[in-house]
Amino acid sequence: MTAPLPAVLAAGDLTKRPVVTLGGEAVAQIKDVVLDGAGGRIAGFTLAGRGLLSGPMRKSLPWTAVHALGTDAVMITSAEALEDKAAVASWQEASGGLVRGARVLTDQGVQVGTVLDVLIEAGREGRVVGVEMTSTEALGRHERKVFLPLGGRPAMTGDTLMVPARHTEHVVEELGELAAAVWRVRGTETGGPTGAVGPAAAGATGATGAPGEERTS
Repeated sequence: MTAPLPAVLAAGDLTKRPVVTLGGEAVAQIKDVVLDGAGGRIAGFTLAGRGLLSGPMRKSLPWTAVHALGTDAVMITSAEALEDKAAVASWQEASGGLVRGARVLTDQGVQVGTVLDVLIEAGREGRVVGVEMTSTEALGRHERKVFLPLGGRPAMTGDTLMVPARHTEHVVEELGELAAAVWRVRGTETGGPTGAVGPAAAGATGATGAPGEERTS
């Protein structure tokens, strides 16, 4: 049984997004997204105060304390969910996750692009599902902005993203096509992913989903 992929969010767009409690109180805003490169998901967020003149906070928000990552706000149960800045600083110092400017390298040793931004699914998982990148001539799209879907656990470091060469066959040029592309990539992995998104289901995800297609066996 397939399940729809949640809305896809660019990590860069999360900056200044409010952090809101389930009681409706906006207690902070996102300063930076810290990624767990090895796990292929968000590790947490550094925070800033609310308002134009507010600076960095001494508190941070580990992903384990997030109730949900929404399209308009990051939801937490209460202000007590915020922790000392060191809670995510160790992740940031260890690898910083995948950063803009990192090269995208295939397992065949070919550089196919340079990362512009990291794409994350909304909801409670916080998984990295793709990257926005500038392509190289190796993809036949030299210096064009494209979206590369990623598998279940991408191999990321601060300056390199390793991908199977076969995954580059699923590069798309529109963010709205990414959900279906993620489904196709995960379908190439052994056993297929749990809760994989099918093309028809992806068509129901709205702005970030692809038009529905009929699935054949």
